[in-house]
Amino acid sequence: MSHDTTRAPSWPGYREVHRVTTLLRRESVGGMLLVVAAIVAIIWANSPASDAYFALRDFRIGYEPWHLDLSLGTWAADGLLAVFFFMVGLELKREIVSGSLRRFGTAIVPVTAAFAGVAVPALIYVAVVHTQPSLLAGWAIPTATDIAFAVAVLALVGSHLPGPLRIFLLTLAVVDDLIAIAIIAIFYTSDISLLPLAVFAALVVIYGVIAHRARAWFSRHAWGAWVVLLPIGFAAWAFLHASGVHATIAGVALAFTIPVAASRRQPEHHGMDLAEQFEHRFRPLSSGIAVPIFAFFAAGVAVGGGEGIMRALTDPVTIGVVAGLVFGKPIGILLGVRVLTLVTKVRLDPALKWIDLAGVGLLAGIGFTVSLLIAELSFPAGSPHTDDAKIAIMAASLLASVFASAVLLVRNRRYKQLEQDEEVDADGDDIPDVYQRPRPDAR
Repeated sequence: MSHDTTRAPSWPGYREVHRVTTLLRRESVGGMLLVVAAIVAIIWANSPASDAYFALRDFRIGYEPWHLDLSLGTWAADGLLAVFFFMVGLELKREIVSGSLRRFGTAIVPVTAAFAGVAVPALIYVAVVHTQPSLLAGWAIPTATDIAFAVAVLALVGSHLPGPLRIFLLTLAVVDDLIAIAIIAIFYTSDISLLPLAVFAALVVIYGVIAHRARAWFSRHAWGAWVVLLPIGFAAWAFLHASGVHATIAGVALAFTIPVAASRRQPEHHGMDLAEQFEHRFRPLSSGIAVPIFAFFAAGVAVGGGEGIMRALTDPVTIGVVAGLVFGKPIGILLGVRVLTLVTKVRLDPALKWIDLAGVGLLAGIGFTVSLLIAELSFPAGSPHTDDAKIAIMAASLLASVFASAVLLVRNRRYKQLEQDEEVDADGDDIPDVYQRPRPDAR
């Protein structure tokens, strides 16, 4: 009996695992660029040429009557980061419509882990700073997971980790981002202007109607989105910015209007629906340009020498953020999953081990992009706590990367050895004679 070895595996979830692993390989480059941009910013901001860095960051450009006379740093945080949130929104919608978030049994574990992984770091931060009420505004800083950074690290150290673990991390990260988006919209928005908000909503509807009705045309003409949808999207972003709601939310709202095929077995064009095509087309813009530029302007903190380092180390904000990200994230994720499995009939995927979840929990402590954004929103302009929070975020992200890599590299070697053993067993060449005896029912 012959077997067709060219056919793709048919086990459940293969298509999704394949898509996720492809995404991880792309994100590894973006993660590296993000790190390089942050390092350059830190070095420049603490060099003799630091005045030039801050002059560049604070240089203002834009049209004042439209409330768009913004510094380059603000353009990066409010504008370019909307591109990143657009990509997050596309991924979220695809997971909800046709991915792991569509099935309750598959989604409930990482969703529960994401909520617990937000709650515990926030509680740890509040416990640390509760004696200084003015610092409580930063409670959300250690709650976010940087999806680009986290999947980049996983791609570098986890080449042989099981597919369900990769899906767990991606689902956890996108739900975490969704929670962060809700936190920004609810807790870091004030003085909302209803008229610009209404215009924004109308433009989002127009954007969605065009995307749906002309989906085939956009699929055939890659330039169509730049010519038709981009101007509408920019106008929607501008009106949301004028309304007082943080403008990055526009990226998610617009992404949720892009059509997604209900089944990945029925692609619309060239094997991809429109959302997947947009994700493929705009990923380089997000991971290669938007996020690194944001990191460049957000990570540039003047440490202030030994005195500044000592101030940052003793600032409750620093302690709360580091403790929340490095310890709160893995504790929350493991605790949430454990409680879920104890009080319900939900069980972990057999391919997932608790030590693997611990490694992913540590990886979720990388809270770079969104945490830096929330740090800027938490304290008044010019507050030293903002800089201390940024230092804490970068230190915690580095620690989380090191700790997670230490765990996952060991697990990766273990899974690699198991794969090699299975290949030898299947080959039969190196199996001792005692294991090669005929089975009792063999003929």
